[in-house]
Amino acid sequence: MENARPIAPSLLGLVPLYGGLTVLTGFLGNKQLDLGPLAMESGLLAYIGVVALSSAVAELHGRKLADRLVLFGFLPVLVSMALIALVLALPASPKMPAARLEAFDTILGQSPRIMIAGIAAYFVSVFLNVRVFSYLRGRENAGRKDGGAALMARGAIASAIAQTVDGLIFITIAFYGVFPILPLLAGQIAAKIVLSLTVVPILIRLAVGWGRKLDGRMAA
Repeated sequence: MENARPIAPSLLGLVPLYGGLTVLTGFLGNKQLDLGPLAMESGLLAYIGVVALSSAVAELHGRKLADRLVLFGFLPVLVSMALIALVLALPASPKMPAARLEAFDTILGQSPRIMIAGIAAYFVSVFLNVRVFSYLRGRENAGRKDGGAALMARGAIASAIAQTVDGLIFITIAFYGVFPILPLLAGQIAAKIVLSLTVVPILIRLAVGWGRKLDGRMAA
């Protein structure tokens, strides 16, 4: 145990945040936002954090570890889904107001189709984000600290591609045959691309800078 490799402080900070955001994405998605020209479900605000953090971990610790983060980072979602199913199956207290119980069941009782859509979109899009983000850096630059502008540009491109794929997968699986999906696809993907090009690069730079600062303190 004395020769065990210490865990990087950046991972101790970023990984719990990543897991929390993956769980919040599903809950926040119950509210639809209307932000001027952008119409979207509010879960996207948490999901762009998931994408940004996966890119930050790839930058700090390499693509392989980021891939593991994506894979194991889904465990909090599975656990939360299992707990939600258990709570919904258990009898409610008779003292609980009926309106409150109905609201609780409505928010947490998502359909299996939407859950499957979310799982499929998550795995494909976030893995794709890590791949594209790492590919754009190139092997010759592996291990070097990327400049701020280049880091943000890679993050924007990778996120825009991944978010577009995420929207296509989720909306098609969740709503195809229920109602016309083309208007919803257009609105969701437009919002995802706008946020990918504006907010995600800033989040990546902040996360990478924070991670390097934490790891630098351990090395000092």
